[in-house]
Amino acid sequence: MDVNQTKQEHLLALKVMRLTKPTLFTNLPVTCEDRDLPVCRLESNLPDRLWDLLSLIGAACLLPPSDLFSQLMREDPSTIKGAETFMLGEMLTLPQNFGNIFLGETFSSYISVHNDSSQVVKDILVKADLQTSSQRLNLSASNSTVAELKPECCIDDVIHHEVKEIGTHILVCAVSYTTQFGEKLYFRKFFKFQVLKPLDVKTKFYNAESDLSSVTDEVFLEAQIQNITTAPMFMEKVSLEPSMMYNVTELNTVLSGEHGESTFGMMSYLQPMDTRQYLYCLKPKPEFAEKAGVIKGVTVIGKLDIVWKTNLGEKGRLQTSQLQRMAPGYGDIRLSLERIPDTVNLEEPFDIVCKITNCSERTMDLVLEMCNTQSIHWCGISGRQLGKLSPGGFLSLPLTVFSSVQGLQ
Repeated sequence: MDVNQTKQEHLLALKVMRLTKPTLFTNLPVTCEDRDLPVCRLESNLPDRLWDLLSLIGAACLLPPSDLFSQLMREDPSTIKGAETFMLGEMLTLPQNFGNIFLGETFSSYISVHNDSSQVVKDILVKADLQTSSQRLNLSASNSTVAELKPECCIDDVIHHEVKEIGTHILVCAVSYTTQFGEKLYFRKFFKFQVLKPLDVKTKFYNAESDLSSVTDEVFLEAQIQNITTAPMFMEKVSLEPSMMYNVTELNTVLSGEHGESTFGMMSYLQPMDTRQYLYCLKPKPEFAEKAGVIKGVTVIGKLDIVWKTNLGEKGRLQTSQLQRMAPGYGDIRLSLERIPDTVNLEEPFDIVCKITNCSERTMDLVLEMCNTQSIHWCGISGRQLGKLSPGGFLSLPLTVFSSVQGLQ
């Protein structure tokens, strides 16, 4: 929609057109199985218009419907020769309207100022601004004036802008010039359009569970991405850029020989309203994992980087804001197992190494008490003093234990 600021007759005409790629022509093929009965004109009650159509293509008195539909599709100029039943044709369709603009895509527009008068116009300045709900951006490639513009000549400019906000956008095009009589004139046009949301992204965090410790440092991120547009998308890249505290492992590929194969197959297409789940494993870097007091409260995990292509290769990119999660509470003292064998012999002592970390802000005086179970028995002195442990400090404690029961413990 464009609105003229003034009704004054101007010597120059402003035209603004959105630049977008064409689409492939689509048609709906009509097919028929060969075993269907032939149609006989003498014994049927078909309308005369259909029989006129049959006569145009040279149909005989007995004509199978499959031959009729096949011949019609073969003669259709919009179909692909040899693949007439394929919905996408070989012809391109130029855009008939402004179309939809989605967040993360690049908005391109062609601006033309034409001299419709019979006199020379001087000092022409064309300016294009994009007004959003939060800012105003200058999109003009050049802010310099054009000395003169002769009759039937034009000034052309192409602007590009990566859309980073949703909602109402207004393209403001302003033209100022001077007539040959020295009169300075000015006019503006406004073009309003909506920027829509292409993807619906939802995230869930899962703390890793372990039989050896109630709380671990690993966290799993599940990202659910839904295509809420009306066209299929080719998902070129979906990655997680971790924060400085974490290392990330992508769990969306399956090892097949030397190379990994995507769990979504070779062609990573996302149809309209389809949802896909991506999984990532994050683990604190060693320098942060050693500091028990650092990973507390709300921590920044990172952000998702999503790149897709639509239509005939039009590219879009979307980055989420920093994802945050509530780190699990360790309490004042955290006990974890650093080393334990996978298999041991019955009633033979074996060694394990425990790690005790002071997660509080005060010094702890530790006492070790070892309690036996029906299958696990400790070797050592219970109730002994371990000494004082300063805030954020840790202690590696080697212990000896044996099992009196076979099986998984």
